[in-house]
Amino acid sequence: MRLKEKVALITGGGSGIGAAVARRFAEEGAFVAIGDVNPRGGEQVADEIKRRGGRSIFCQVDVRKRDEVNRMIDQVVQEFGRLDILINNAGVTRDNLSARMSEEEWDFVVDVNLKGTFLCSQAAFRPMRKQRYGKIVNTASVVVRGNMGQVNYSSSKAGIIGLTRTLALEYARANINVNCIAPGFIDTPMSAAMPEKTKELALDRIPIKRMGTPEEVANLHLFLASDEANYITGQVIFIDGGASIGI
Repeated sequence: MRLKEKVALITGGGSGIGAAVARRFAEEGAFVAIGDVNPRGGEQVADEIKRRGGRSIFCQVDVRKRDEVNRMIDQVVQEFGRLDILINNAGVTRDNLSARMSEEEWDFVVDVNLKGTFLCSQAAFRPMRKQRYGKIVNTASVVVRGNMGQVNYSSSKAGIIGLTRTLALEYARANINVNCIAPGFIDTPMSAAMPEKTKELALDRIPIKRMGTPEEVANLHLFLASDEANYITGQVIFIDGGASIGI
């Protein structure tokens, strides 16, 4: 097992990619903590892992709030004794054209996606530094290249890339690897809510001509969270069926 008895925390782990990562990590022997603002989804994933013989807990958290993030990290360390892996997966959208976007729509997306990633990474650094080991994998997006109606989302995800590279430099001295995954069009509840015409246009830009699956993204998370990736840090890997290449 590639993550035997490693302790992994996945934010946004109650659905979509986060839930797939949680299940994949549990299959590889990890003790899994699910951090999510939604108790229903988070508890369901944690219970599923336990029914399959794994160890898992649910931590309700709003990643925009430092106190809640710190409490989540403390809960994980208290339960499992350490924290080896942090998957910063929690994310939201509030789409609108930039000329019409409200301050609330901007702030909410940037606070959850970018500030949340920063707060969780900062809090996880404390136990990881003490044990001189850690893997942090952040979540950007193919839309860092720009996307109509998503100025808040694309800006937050571009910021996560800068955050990843800076944390990789700062955390290396504590033997903590920090990398970033940039998914493309993935079959999740978020993409399911898109209008059919938007889906068709998105698929048309993908050379492989299909959506990705959460499980395919989870496999990349698994590699970066494992000791197989010990010499990889500060990197951004696109998993998008080729959508980010070409013209």
